[in-house]
Amino acid sequence: FLVGNKLADIELKSLKSKEFFTNDDFKNNKYTLINFWASWCAPCKVEHPTLMKLSQNKNLVILGINFKDKEPQAKTFLSELGNPYDLLAKDKSGKHSVKFGIYGIPESILINKELMIIQKFVGPLSVDDYNIIIKTIE
Repeated sequence: FLVGNKLADIELKSLKSKEFFTNDDFKNNKYTLINFWASWCAPCKVEHPTLMKLSQNKNLVILGINFKDKEPQAKTFLSELGNPYDLLAKDKSGKHSVKFGIYGIPESILINKELMIIQKFVGPLSVDDYNIIIKTIE
């Protein structure tokens, strides 16, 4: 998945229910930040305050994709640190992440409502990444 390309068709199982998320779920959002994370991932804890800050922006929907994690641990992680995600999906096997070009976590992809990839962030989101995202979406 490269910047400037359109997001391929996706189908992600919700972490909280039996529903699935598809590309149609992102077409009504001005911008969507897709964030791959796990409770066992130390750098995910490092970037979490940045995600919490980003979650306050009304122009951005954040989709969290829980990567190769156990559901109880994922839910504990979010209840202890806060939940920045508007939508939560799971990728138990890691197969969906490969479709996104994810090699390790955390990684994040910023898309617009046309499902074009605007930015890709490898590693924990930093203050600089936060500023790039805010500048892009406002």
